[in-house]
Formats: sequence, C-alpha cells, structure tokens
Amino acid sequence: MTEHRAATRVLVLNSGSSSLKYQLLDMRDAGRLAVGLVERIGEQTSRLRHTCVATGGTRELNGPMADHDAALKAVAGELARDGLGLDSPELAAIGHRVVHGGMFFTEPTVVDDAVLTEIERLIPVAPLHNPANLTGLRTAMALRPDLPQVAVFDTAFHTTMPESAARYAIDTKIADRHRVRRYGFHGTSHAYVSRETARLLGKAPDEVNVIVLHLGNGASASAVRGGRCVDTSMGLTPLEGLVMGTRSGDLDPAVIFHLQRVGGMSTDEIDTLLNKRSGLFGLCGDNDMREIRRRIDEGDEAAQLAFDIYIHRLKKYIGAYYAVLGSVDAVAFTAGVGENAAPVREAALAGLEGLGLAVDPARNAVRGDGARIISPRDARVAVAVVPTDEELEIATQTFALVGKDD
Repeated sequence: MTEHRAATRVLVLNSGSSSLKYQLLDMRDAGRLAVGLVERIGEQTSRLRHTCVATGGTRELNGPMADHDAALKAVAGELARDGLGLDSPELAAIGHRVVHGGMFFTEPTVVDDAVLTEIERLIPVAPLHNPANLTGLRTAMALRPDLPQVAVFDTAFHTTMPESAARYAIDTKIADRHRVRRYGFHGTSHAYVSRETARLLGKAPDEVNVIVLHLGNGASASAVRGGRCVDTSMGLTPLEGLVMGTRSGDLDPAVIFHLQRVGGMSTDEIDTLLNKRSGLFGLCGDNDMREIRRRIDEGDEAAQLAFDIYIHRLKKYIGAYYAVLGSVDAVAFTAGVGENAAPVREAALAGLEGLGLAVDPARNAVRGDGARIISPRDARVAVAVVPTDEELEIATQTFALVGKDD
C-alpha cells in the first residue's frame, strides 16, 4: 500500500532575461531542499549550478542551453537526481516572481491564459522584466500543466498606497491612458522585512510603523504603516528614488530633454545612461559598495563623493518617510548593502538623533546572519538589520493560496 504524502513543497522560480534562479522549499518548516542558478541562457557557455541542501553537495552542468525551456528541463533533471523531481506528488505548486502587476494584480494569483495576457499587456511599463517572467511562466506551465502556477508580483505590496502617493502631477487623462503612476518594486522584500521587523519587536505587523530600506545594487525605500505600504521610492519603473548601483534614481525630467536637444542623445542612449551607466557606477566607476569603501580608505575623492551623494539621498528619504508616517517604531536595513555595510547604516542615520534615530557603534559593527537590533538599548526608535528572504516570501504566499485544502 502506497503511503500518501501531503503536497507541501513549493518550487520558486525567478526568470531573468538570460538567467533562472530557483529554490525548492518544504513549507512544513520553510526549509530549503535545493537551490540553484542557471546563467547565460541562450549562449554556448550556459552554466547550471545546483545544490542539494540535504547532502550539501553542489554540481555544475556546463554547455549550451538554447532557451528557458531547455534551462528548466535541465533544472528538473538535477532535482530528479536528488529525488526531488517536478513529478513528485509532494510538489504543491510553482511560485513565480513577476516584476510588474500594475494595478490589476494586488495579491498572488494562480496563472491562466487571462493572467498571461494581462502580464503581457504590462510589458510597455516593464520591458526589461515582464518578458522574461512570462517566458518562465509559459515554460513551467508546459512542463507541468496540471500543477498550479502562482505569480507573485513585486508591485503588489505597494498597491495599498493612497492616490496622493501613487499619482504623478500630470494630466490625469494622459496618465490613465498610458498607465503612468507610481507602482513601486521590491514588494516581496518590503513585505517580508516589515513583517519580520514587527516580529523582532515582539509586536503584530498592524501595530508598528516601519521604514524599510532595501539597499542592494537596486535600492528602494518604503513607508509601512500597520503592515500596509503607504509610500515607496520607486515609481513607474525601478529607476526612480534612491541612488543605486547603476541607476540614477531621482532626476529632474528636464535633464532628458537637455541631453536630447543639446547632447544629441537618442531615447535609447539616455535610457542606457540612466539605467546602466549612472548611480554609483556613473559617479566613480564602481557599483560595488565594498570596493567604494576600500577606495575611500585610500583617499579616493571620486569614491568619497559617490558615497556622500548616495547617503544624502538615502537620508532625505528616511526623513521624508518619517514625516509621512508621523511616528516611527523602527527603521530596517536589508539586502546586500543594507545587511552588510555598517558604514552605510551609520552614515545614513548620523545627525538624526533628534528624531530618535541612532546606531550603537558596537552593535552596528557585529556581522550576523539573523535579524538584530543595532540601535542603543534606550533608543526611541529601533534600528534593525533584517536579512530579506524574497524566495521564502514567494513560497509562503504561493502555499497560502494553493495549500489550503491539503
């Protein structure tokens, strides 16, 4: 007699234009079973790096993978080698990161043809991301048409913003016709970190106001009141807001007209400039904060200026979101820079003691993998480092949607 096993596993897929990240989780304890990455899809030098968590073993598969279909089949093969194949009855669903859901998708959604059509309609406002996300969805649906495929949208957490925060001050008819508004991104991270910050404080999410600072190569801030986003720094696209690794963040729109009229630059050239050749990279030639700090220690003036501009913008958003929220219980730093760069955290809050914001130098200097408080013990506002876990958030939302009857 065959033992029935409950379907408690979720495979999380994050499809990029030439990459595929994945994690397989067991939602009974949120434990990882396997993690991996396929790089350079569509090239002769494609590489799949796969780790089985139970054994600790890592394997590499090198060779051409023509498309995401080939990549996902290769991933399925590696999972099967570990007894974790896509045909397992324990697999409840596949959860997909989808960057842009517009205003239509406000929560995780089981994907069907109508959902695919709407995601495709949003490509003009997410041309770098939604096409790759669609490819991953269609590939997974073809491989397992009987399995629920769930889209979890980066923008969904921010759909609670009031119109006063989401609207740009341009002609409303033109804005509505072309879907021009502030959507925000990194939503799964902001949702996870704001909730984990509340847990760290021993409170429910609806009892706290949190400023979340997601600082990676891409960077964004959010103001979260009682578990709901009321403002965020990214806008129609991930270009708006903080200074980032290669993106400019906030910019006078007339700079674009000036570069067209005076600089003779095309729209595509300006797009490349602002998204790929600006930010820290544009200011000093490096977008790695570790390298910038090393250069600062050696007296590099360009690196120092880049750091100062980065911190100035970050501090402005902290102050602005403090004003938006009225009262703040915690400021949470997350993502690669936020979790690891103590000098960034210290500089961002320097001079804000009057708002109750400060870091304890000893606590701030301690490195660790878990969530922790780095403000002084008697601080009016908690300052926290909270490692983000977007894959777990996607898996949690996916399983909550499809695992209710198991």
